[in-house]
Amino acid sequence: MIKIATAASALFFLVSATHAQETVSFSTGLAQEVNSGLIECGKGSRPSKVGEIESEDGLSWTVPAVTGYSTEEHATDLYNECAGIEPDSFSDVDLDTVPVFDAGGEEIFTAYIFADNYFEFFANGQLVAVDSVPFTPFNSSVVKFSASRPVTIAIMGVDWEENLGLGSEAGRGKKFQPGDAGVVAIISDEAGEVVSITDSSWKAQTFYTSPISDRGCLVQTGNVRDSSACSTAGGKSAKGLSAAYWPIPEGWEQPGFDVTAWPDAVTFTNDIVGVDNKPAFTNFTDLFDNKAHDAQFIWSSNLVLDNLVLMRSQIN
Repeated sequence: MIKIATAASALFFLVSATHAQETVSFSTGLAQEVNSGLIECGKGSRPSKVGEIESEDGLSWTVPAVTGYSTEEHATDLYNECAGIEPDSFSDVDLDTVPVFDAGGEEIFTAYIFADNYFEFFANGQLVAVDSVPFTPFNSSVVKFSASRPVTIAIMGVDWEENLGLGSEAGRGKKFQPGDAGVVAIISDEAGEVVSITDSSWKAQTFYTSPISDRGCLVQTGNVRDSSACSTAGGKSAKGLSAAYWPIPEGWEQPGFDVTAWPDAVTFTNDIVGVDNKPAFTNFTDLFDNKAHDAQFIWSSNLVLDNLVLMRSQIN
């Protein structure tokens, strides 16, 4: 076990079960804004800003993540207030209008996804579609794709932020209140049979954690990046707040990439994620919370501080 020290300028080398060395980088304070918002959605939506920051070891990081939002195909909206798509239930959704993305096969699969806040969806190494709303209001999506089994499913999940580089937003009377996250998905085949749901059988690895008020709280044991001892209290100032970053390995979404050493995904209840007031989810509980195939919200072990999480599973 390696415990992260508090030295402000340190660079740490962390031994992994599958890689000779992994490094964690730290930055302090706010990132520089490079985009004031990827989408405009009127009153009540939080701006989906993007920033850049240099860590203390001289590396440059895009926060909250490098995404394909502006260049890649957007997933079809299941529910999206920004686009005026607000069905009352799943029975009001016309699946025949959903395009099929080619992921290198002939069998057609359909994925239903709700992400807090943003996702990118890969099948057999191909980027199939990205979320149509990066931040808020909360939305949900449907994605059809053709692929050959076995199908490697990979999802990049991003908890967006108002305070760039500090994983937080205004809330609960604090300017720097860390927000929570979570992804829930259910995938069916062309016969309508459920072939995959998000649960603890998935793998999930953290690549960006913030805000951190005491670097000594961050612990890594092998490939487990544990921020559970870090405070989630937030505050009214950015003073003393840090962020931790790990480089995303090349090809992480590819079928041949070995994720056996990644931690298992952690599941969270609807109440913990806080979706009871979000019609993008509650209008489709017969889908996501189906008694026979009840998909669960998954993330890393820290739903609040871990802001960029990569998740993987396989359909056989």
